[in-house]
Amino acid sequence: MSRFRILFSRRPRYSEAAARFVHNGRAWRCPPHPSSPAAMAAPCYSRLLFCRTLILQTVPNPVRLERRLASDSGKTFRTPACFHLFYLEVNLHLMADRFSGIMDLKLERADAKNAISKEMVRGLQSAIEEIDKDSSVKVVLISSSVPRVFCAGADLKERRLMTASEIKQFVNSLRSTFSSLEALAIPTIAVIEGAALGGGLEMALSCDLRVCGEDATFSMPETGLAIIPGAGGTQRLPRIVGISVAKELIFTARRCPGREALSIGLVNYCVPAGSAYNKALQIARDMNDKGPLAIKMAKKAIDEGMLQVDFSSAMSIEGDCYGQLLHSQDRLEGLAAFAEKRKAQYAGK
Repeated sequence: MSRFRILFSRRPRYSEAAARFVHNGRAWRCPPHPSSPAAMAAPCYSRLLFCRTLILQTVPNPVRLERRLASDSGKTFRTPACFHLFYLEVNLHLMADRFSGIMDLKLERADAKNAISKEMVRGLQSAIEEIDKDSSVKVVLISSSVPRVFCAGADLKERRLMTASEIKQFVNSLRSTFSSLEALAIPTIAVIEGAALGGGLEMALSCDLRVCGEDATFSMPETGLAIIPGAGGTQRLPRIVGISVAKELIFTARRCPGREALSIGLVNYCVPAGSAYNKALQIARDMNDKGPLAIKMAKKAIDEGMLQVDFSSAMSIEGDCYGQLLHSQDRLEGLAAFAEKRKAQYAGK
């Protein structure tokens, strides 16, 4: 399969090969004319000039960027702020209007219940890199486009064909990917409807918050396969639910339903089946109203203070994070808005 990326340039690039590519492209409907390179050049080159801002370049990972329609309260509208960015088995959608700043990362591998393959790992890595460099993104939702499943864990059919060294490399790559997800400066929310098993649960654990539907099920089934969770599960799960509960879930590999997940602190909210996404979107909008720099500093203080150092050092981290906000425009805007009894308009500065 040919894989292309769209790049932007101020100058037209012309060659006979490019003219032939345009002439043969189905979307161009080029009028009939001689097929020789010289005769093809003139009419097709004019089309290249018309689209001179586009250059097609091969890349390792398939990427497609396009405008789409976004909906809000039953209405449709076109906006340059709303776009879809497709990687292999992963879809990024930056929302617009009243949901502006919310990025939706969807897992899209319906034929395998979102089982994590090598291609999905590459797609996740590219998506996380895109999110990290996009300053307009304030909150990330991670969800599934596949009904009744969040992620079924590792692709065991693919795993069977790997050598031991290939498996080790894959697990290391997956562990690194989830660590990159966890390290994002902005809040991340896992939206779980259906099964989140093995690597799928480890992905959810890498997020800041988890919202599930009542039909959700969680499990670390690895010990049943004579292995252990290898993408952060043995470390993140006990930090979230406690050591004893984590050991029981990992040692027995049993499935934990949504309501129980809420009672043990595995998820933040458990809502009626099918409504987890709306609940997560509501939480994301609440975050969007707050100072974006403050959210980032709060996440940094919590993550670095709680997970990495002793209490005294953690208090110093909190002080440093607070100090970085003292001279921000957002802090002054917050005080002004309070005094004037209006909604603050934060610019992230």
